[in-house]
Amino acid sequence: MSTILVIDDEKLIRNSLKRLLEKNDYQVSIAETVKDAVTLIHDQAFDLILSDLRLPDAPGTALIEQFPDIPIIIMTSYASVSSAVDAMKLGAIDYISKPFDHTELILMIKRILKERKLTLENTALKMELAKCYTISGMIGNCSKMLEISSRIHKVAPMSTSILILGETGTGKELVARAIHEFSDRNTSALISINCAAIAENLIESELFGYDKGAFTGADHDHPGLVEAANGGTLFLDEIGELSLEVQARLLRVLQENEVRRVGSTQTRQIDIRLIAATHKDLQQMVDNSLFRRDLYFRLNVFDITLPPLKERGDDIIKLANHFLNDMIKKMAHSPVQFSAAVLQKFQEYHWPGNIRELQNVIERALILTETDEISPKHIALFKEDEFDISSDASHRQHEENSAQQGFSLDEYLVHFLKENTHQTETELAKQLGISRKTLWEKRHRLDIPKKGK
Repeated sequence: MSTILVIDDEKLIRNSLKRLLEKNDYQVSIAETVKDAVTLIHDQAFDLILSDLRLPDAPGTALIEQFPDIPIIIMTSYASVSSAVDAMKLGAIDYISKPFDHTELILMIKRILKERKLTLENTALKMELAKCYTISGMIGNCSKMLEISSRIHKVAPMSTSILILGETGTGKELVARAIHEFSDRNTSALISINCAAIAENLIESELFGYDKGAFTGADHDHPGLVEAANGGTLFLDEIGELSLEVQARLLRVLQENEVRRVGSTQTRQIDIRLIAATHKDLQQMVDNSLFRRDLYFRLNVFDITLPPLKERGDDIIKLANHFLNDMIKKMAHSPVQFSAAVLQKFQEYHWPGNIRELQNVIERALILTETDEISPKHIALFKEDEFDISSDASHRQHEENSAQQGFSLDEYLVHFLKENTHQTETELAKQLGISRKTLWEKRHRLDIPKKGK
């Protein structure tokens, strides 16, 4: 039963309203002054307040500021547009003039209480969902992920630069997207760039743009990705891959809020929020003169560190079931579930590729299974030396070469890259039948530096 507080200095009106509301199944308390009302509100919870505008000690609107969570209807016998507008500006939920129609008042109260109930239920539902699904797309409720969710909510409304740290495949871009969605910039673009996936000779012009004639082939003006993010968020994944020259230009963007295209003498004002991510130890890179100290301090105003999948406990099972159900829908596959043995293997495995590896393992298993259960024979764990195939012919050729020379695939990859240091990353990736990003990930895993690094 909803509880209503009626405040009026006229006894006849107070009692009349009390009888009317109780007849309509509301629990009613009455008060003559604002002071009396405050005492009652502190002692009892009310769903609605129905107050006269003019009371002996203070106007009824004085309660709005003190109790903003309780909807207040203002009544007055001094009906005028100005008094109605003033009451609504102060935060009254609605306004009714004396003498009022009883049916109109009851309908108004029912509508307001219904809206309040829906609001409270919606808030409670969001709080409940936040326990397990704290951010859209971020699944799990281990202590580390709950802490990350809290940090996202705290920093998102700010314009602070953010550095996201974590191993490859832990979901750094997902965190960047969540920060953008919870920020005031969410109506503008989120521009995401993987610095490792763009050739070194192209990264500068892609980021900052170029003017016509800036270099051979520049036959038109080209705005860069920094300009495309104007008013929104720029996410630079694997920022540790940027050269010192590009780092210097990026630092100027952050310091001066302006960008100058390659080959241009003019600057353009921009307003971006920068989120950067890396799996590398930037502090160590600074010490080794591989990363600018001033840019590092600009980026590391607020950091968020993602845990590797192997440290997320039962979240692994939640994630696995989520990915499985999602892939079943996308592939229009018949219902399938994991066997108990598979789930046990998932929790025992160390997941060097983190969430991305988990997704790939599940997708492959779903393709292979012909029953309603995924068993251990359908999953392929512990095969960390496989290439990610983007060109079957190239992959088979290098696999044969490695076998003929008595190398494992990893050993062959190390040998191949050291023997071909004169080639670009794009050329190497094409010959190996893998993407530039995959090549970069394998360099990192096997600790094979690029030429000149």
